[in-house]
This record gives sequence, structure tokens and C-alpha cells, in this order.
Amino acid sequence: MSSSWSRKEKNFSSIKKISIITVLMTSLTFDVGFAKENHNEDLNKIYHVYVGNKYIGAVSNEKAVEEIIASKEKGASQQYKEVSIDASSSVKIIPEKVFSNQTKDVEILEKLEQSLVVQAPSFTLSVDGEPVVSLKDAKDYEDTIRMLKLQYVSQQELNSLYVNQQSTNIPPLQTGEARLVDVSFKQEVSGAIQKVAPNAIVTPTEAVKYLMTGSLEQETYKVQSGDVLGSVAQKHGLTTTELVALNPGITVDTVLQIGQALNVTVAKPFVTLEVKQEKKVTDIIPFKKIVEEDPTMYKGEKVIKQQGVNGSKETSYLLTSENGTRISKVALKENIIQQPVDEIEVVGTKVISSRGTGEFTWPTVGGYISSKMGQRWGELHRGIDIARPNNYNILASDNGVVVAAGVSGSYGNRIVIDHHNGYTTLYGHLSSIEVKVGQVVEKGSVIGIMGSTGNSTGTHLHFEVEKNGSLENPLTYVGR
Repeated sequence: MSSSWSRKEKNFSSIKKISIITVLMTSLTFDVGFAKENHNEDLNKIYHVYVGNKYIGAVSNEKAVEEIIASKEKGASQQYKEVSIDASSSVKIIPEKVFSNQTKDVEILEKLEQSLVVQAPSFTLSVDGEPVVSLKDAKDYEDTIRMLKLQYVSQQELNSLYVNQQSTNIPPLQTGEARLVDVSFKQEVSGAIQKVAPNAIVTPTEAVKYLMTGSLEQETYKVQSGDVLGSVAQKHGLTTTELVALNPGITVDTVLQIGQALNVTVAKPFVTLEVKQEKKVTDIIPFKKIVEEDPTMYKGEKVIKQQGVNGSKETSYLLTSENGTRISKVALKENIIQQPVDEIEVVGTKVISSRGTGEFTWPTVGGYISSKMGQRWGELHRGIDIARPNNYNILASDNGVVVAAGVSGSYGNRIVIDHHNGYTTLYGHLSSIEVKVGQVVEKGSVIGIMGSTGNSTGTHLHFEVEKNGSLENPLTYVGR
């Protein structure tokens, strides 16, 4: 019984405590509300200033913030007259009521002015998603794209390309004609409206230069005493070949002059323009040279049996260039206009031995001995004379090599053949010579024409034979 009563006493005590706390809380809420209601006229308004996500501080006068923004915009508008200026979009002003307005206005406003950056709307050109240059508007962006293309094609070509892209009936190319098929960027080039600092906005001309070279200004170097091409190139991380390519008009042999300005800026384009052209030309089809061998002709002899004639064909090519450099030439279609005619050359394969057989043949075509070897008119007649032949051809008496061919004193026009076996033969008084020194002649081949040159009384052949330097009687070898 006593235990039950004890629990009831404890519960009563707890309820009593809760009631007291509730009364106190009600009283406190009432007091605070009463205080707000009666002291609202004592609160002050301050203004928290943010530039972007950066907190600048609090000021007591919102109008002072607006005046700084207006001043910034006015100054920038006077400097950049062709663009719209905005300094307010990045500024946030959040008011708050406080009991105390102990703000440091001068310090915060000065900090705001330093942090505030004016911006201007622009049309920013990006390459593969990365912003590269900012232009004033969409028109300047389009002008930049057009001017980039005009670095490698003409306006007329661009106009024709546009017309052809809209047409379903494009006339075929004539021989010698070319037309633009496509001009495009190898990278993804896009444009979008962005806000940037006004001094970041460039003209289309400046944008083109930057996109094609990677720089708005060309760096130059003035030659100093002791400079040579190699040392200048090394100073700027270039090879001599690259430095020469950057400066038309100089070569590896050029002597540099002190004070001479050299371009040392290597172009690093952000974009690559691919230009495709179709061109129709007339190409030559070269004739083939065919060689036929003839065993009946002497080796070294050549005869053109059939003259070669080049053919021709019309060819349409697809020409592809990147930033003005040809990278491919592909034939699309060929049309044969004229087939070529092969040239046929016949060459001899018959080999003539320069060594004589040792058996001599009669050196003329017919004829008789008009004078034998021996004493005649008080002197030695060194050979035999042959006259009245069937024709005037003079023949090599055996295989050999011509060692003399020309005028020689009383012999007139004479030929000497070394038969490379100890024998030599001489042929004198010729009207003409048909061989030359060093030529290999075959036994029985024509070497000259009978005549009456030198010390001669009429048309005939004077014929001599020597063996190991001693005179021999020709009739011993060619007796008839």
C-alpha cells in the first residue's frame, strides 16, 4: 500500500514541474514578442554586399553601392563605346534589420570598387568546347568564320559552293576547271553568348590572326653582333630550317646584318581548315618502250622499228588540303581520249670477235691485181693494187679492230685494222671511210669506198698485210 502511494506522489511531483516550465516558456515568448512590438522603431537597416559568391561586407547605404556600380559602368562605356557594359549582374545586395548599424562604409565601398569587374555580353568562339576568342556579337562571329575560310579559298568559290549545295543539277566540270567541294574545320567550332571583360573582345580580323597563329602579335628579334642563323634559331627553340621558313627572302647562306629584324614566332593554329576541291585535267599517258632483239644485227646497233606516241586521258581528281598544304590527291574518274602507241626498238645481239680467224678474204667485190708487191719505179711497192671491181665497196679482210682511219700522206684516206693475232691490214686511196677508230669490224663487212686519194694514178685499192710488224705479200693470203 505504501509503495503504491509513493509512486503516485512522484507522478504528481513531475506533473507539477512540467506545468511550471510551461508557464515560464509562455511568459518568455510573450515578453520577447512584447519587446519586438515595442522596440521595432529602434532597429536599423544594413545592406550585405556580395560580388559573385564573395562576401564584401555590410554598408548602411544601398544607394552608395548603386552609385559605385553606375560609375564603373559609365567609365567602361566611355572606354568601350561599341559594347554594352554591365557591372551590376554580379552584385547581390541583401538587406537586414539590426539593433546596431556600426558598418565601415568607406572601407567596404572601397573594397567593392576594387572587386567590381565590369562585363560585356559577347559571342565567344570555342574550339572543341574550349573558349578561344570573344567577339562583339553573332555577326562578328559569322564574319570571323567567313574570313577564316577566305584564308584558303576565294569569296567567289564560297559563293559557288553555296549555290551548288542548294542545287540538285550541278553541271559537269570541263577540262582545266576546278570547283570547291567543301571547306570545313577539322575541330568542332561553335559560338555562344557569354559575359566577358570588355578588353577581351576582339575584332574579326584580330580573331582570325589569333586562331591561325596562336598569337595576336608577331615576335621579332633584332640581329646582334656575332649572331648567325643557327644561334638565333637556338635562342628561340627553333631549327635553322624553321627560322628560314619563317623569313621569306633569306637562305641558309644569308649573311645577317646587325639590326635586321627576324620573325621568330612559330604559328600554332587553333583551327585547321580542310579544303576539298574537284579538278578535271588532261593527263599524258606515256608510251611504253619495247625492245626487240635481232640476232642478225651486230651488238650495239639499234633501229627504231615503230615510233612511240603518247596517249591522253581526262582525269577528275579530289584534292584535299589542310591550312593550305596538299595532303592527298585521289583520282575519281578517268576517261581515255587517245591510247598510246608503243615505241619498238630493235637491238642487235650478234657479237663480233675482235680477233681475226687467220684466213683472209678478198678485200673488194671482184676486180683484178693491177700492180703486185715489189720494186716499182725505183722503190718498194709495199702491197698490191686492185682495180676495176664490180662495185666500189672495200671489205674488211678479217675480224679486227680499227686502229687508224683518216688521211695519211701518199696513202690518202686509209684504214688500218689490227686483227689481234699478229696480223694487220692496210687499205689505201679510199674516197670515203665508213668506220672509226676503236670499232670492231667483221670479216667481209664494208669499211669504206674505193677511190683515188693520195698518190694515185686512178681509182683502185692499195692493200697491205703485215705479220708481227713485218711486211707480208698479200697474195700469200688472198691469192686468186
